[in-house]
Amino acid sequence: MYIIPAIDLRGGKCVRLVQGNYQRQIIYGDDPVKQALEFSRDGATWLHIVDLDGAKLGRPFNTETISAIAALGLFKIEVGGGLRDEGAIEQLLDIGVERVIIGTKAVSDFKWFGQMAEKFSGKIALGLDARGSKVATHGWMQDGPQSLLEFAAEAAKLPLAAIIYTDITKDGMMAGPNFERTKALIQTIETPVVASGGVTKLTDIIKLIEISADAAIIGRSLYEGTLKLSDAINAAKTIDD
Repeated sequence: MYIIPAIDLRGGKCVRLVQGNYQRQIIYGDDPVKQALEFSRDGATWLHIVDLDGAKLGRPFNTETISAIAALGLFKIEVGGGLRDEGAIEQLLDIGVERVIIGTKAVSDFKWFGQMAEKFSGKIALGLDARGSKVATHGWMQDGPQSLLEFAAEAAKLPLAAIIYTDITKDGMMAGPNFERTKALIQTIETPVVASGGVTKLTDIIKLIEISADAAIIGRSLYEGTLKLSDAINAAKTIDD
């Protein structure tokens, strides 16, 4: 299993939203590039970036910052937030992003999502954000009617890079991931599952490895200091070995 530190961008700053609530924002830094360099020094080879402005606007917004981080040449980068058309996908891939994450548009227009997954085979990840058993969309501000597992099973038929599962009720709460639903998802599909939201302790990483998660995204716990990135990466390597 590999570890992916997260940078959430809003107004050019590194922030975290508690449970996806734009009114519950914590600012952690004014220099995302500097933060990325710190993650690299701690051993990260992947980076998860969420364009929170983009998620709200429905189009990429913090592309200049993302481009600056990609230009470092230090990471494989995955980016989500506001990807609703083919041009936005191409824009991010052209600046060096490894894979893009599509959530809202995948739910609202699955036919289009399937076309993009086929055209950009292995470069599209489904951002499967859920509140309980239901899929959430529009920057987590709306709940959809789709069942989490049913939608995942249908999406897994496509040539996706991964399915990134986030339980919104866990995200930013530092209370551990939703292991039960993560395990159910892994058992339901063959597409790699990346766990996101609530990873706080080394024991969380161990449990995710035990249920065969492909990767874990870590955010607030790194900024708050409850979990060291280097420790998380070393634990994942040691357990895998």
